[in-house]
Amino acid sequence: MTELVVELRDATITQEERAVLERVSFGLEKSEFVYLVGRTGAGKSSLLKTLYADLPLLVGTGEVAGYDLARLGAGKVPYLRRRLGIVFQDFQLLSDRTVAENLLFVLNATGWRGKARKQQRISEVLMQVGLSGVGGRMPHRLSGGEQQRVVIARALLNEPILLLADEPTGNLDPEVSAGIMDLFGQINNAGTAILMATHNFQLLEKYPHRVLTCKDGQLLDSARP
Repeated sequence: MTELVVELRDATITQEERAVLERVSFGLEKSEFVYLVGRTGAGKSSLLKTLYADLPLLVGTGEVAGYDLARLGAGKVPYLRRRLGIVFQDFQLLSDRTVAENLLFVLNATGWRGKARKQQRISEVLMQVGLSGVGGRMPHRLSGGEQQRVVIARALLNEPILLLADEPTGNLDPEVSAGIMDLFGQINNAGTAILMATHNFQLLEKYPHRVLTCKDGQLLDSARP
């Protein structure tokens, strides 16, 4: 039996009470890498926001990381998000704190205990993304590619079973983007499922995976003819 980390059935994805995608049905298996593509406004970000419970699922059924989206009370949302890693295009790093302090903020917010344990986890994720020496630096002193690696490190802190990435290479040049894709490949090979929204079709050709396409209010799946 395959283990699904995401399963939507006949779901309607809404943004500000307007349906942007209808009859959405798909599953995402543990350790799978899937792209999410479509024009601006086609529903990519709204779908991702529904998966991490920033938008409610009002029609259809959905399960993410073992949580029922249709019956998810506000108190359970933080527990769902601890099982997910979320990577934003615009970084959303705290500008008044060092890299390590940014990561420590997340660990404190998600209930980690023990100073040594937290410092060890910060060292582990920075090493994982190839940034062992930057913990004491401020985010603005890093390049765009380095800041994105910090964002990925932040997303990995709680050892997520699913990484949701919204245009993670959108602001990066091709060489830096390739490094981020190689890093995603390593994370995926280590057992984390990845759903990545992108506009960059060159990435799809260079790193081929299953593709979900938001088009005309529907979600098309390359795995289904």
